[in-house]
Amino acid sequence: MAAARERGRLRTGVLDVAFEHSGRRGGPPVVLLHGFPYDARAYDEVGELLAAEGADVVVPYLRGYGDTRFLDAATVRSGQQAALAHDLADLIDVLGLDSPLVAGYDWGGQAACIVAALWPERVSALVTANGYNIQDIAASSTPRQPKRERRLWYQYYLHGERGADGLAAYRSDYARLLWQEWSPSWEFSDATFAATASSFDNPDFVDVVVHSYRHRFGLVDGDPAYQPTEDALARQPPITVPSVVLDGAHDYVQPPKKRADHEPRFPALVDYRVLDAGHNIPQEAPAEFARAITDLSAAR
Repeated sequence: MAAARERGRLRTGVLDVAFEHSGRRGGPPVVLLHGFPYDARAYDEVGELLAAEGADVVVPYLRGYGDTRFLDAATVRSGQQAALAHDLADLIDVLGLDSPLVAGYDWGGQAACIVAALWPERVSALVTANGYNIQDIAASSTPRQPKRERRLWYQYYLHGERGADGLAAYRSDYARLLWQEWSPSWEFSDATFAATASSFDNPDFVDVVVHSYRHRFGLVDGDPAYQPTEDALARQPPITVPSVVLDGAHDYVQPPKKRADHEPRFPALVDYRVLDAGHNIPQEAPAEFARAITDLSAAR
């Protein structure tokens, strides 16, 4: 029997966060963080598997997605990495979670990696897809090989107003194309995509996404409230909590690396695994993603 999934809301920092909860309250806490352009649906099966084992599972909708809303109209609709990290730290605090294991990919991986790197006392362990997801903004202006630059067209598209207008007009078409490109081996259904696409109707989605992909290249200023955190991230801190790194064998946007590539950033690396998946690892390989979490918990 699938574990019951409940919806909730709570005020954390600058947000009214929508989240989903499953499992045993008081069980080992796990926070699962989705990426762009996805939402909490990416963790439906992972959450069920972990809840069945007695975990206390929380899956928030990131800023700009689903029913999550900003509390103040004057708050910068920032998508910068530091903002995502503070959202996660605030969520952990408000829910009163005792050193949860955090797991994420893409934007969610950024938030999880940053909290684990800067505030390791807040979390017990980390599962991260694509490894070290903390942006090196100072190095972003250095050109990469053309074959790598081509993979980032969706970011460059948003650097101009035409792209921002295009995202506003065609947000579902844009997201579906990325799903197809980034996960070429994943044959998702129209219903699966539609279940997530409604999250892109959030009134702040376009502003947050555009700001994210401009800020990481130093094209726009961030929210001044997060500048101290950005300064700390510019030093590219290591992640010292016990960690498992996952890569998708068919991930177009972030092709798999080798364990040795990840080890310098993760001095407490427990395991590295390449899974039969593309970019959206938890939704494409839920059993393997959940197993990485349970194996890491057992190793601790």
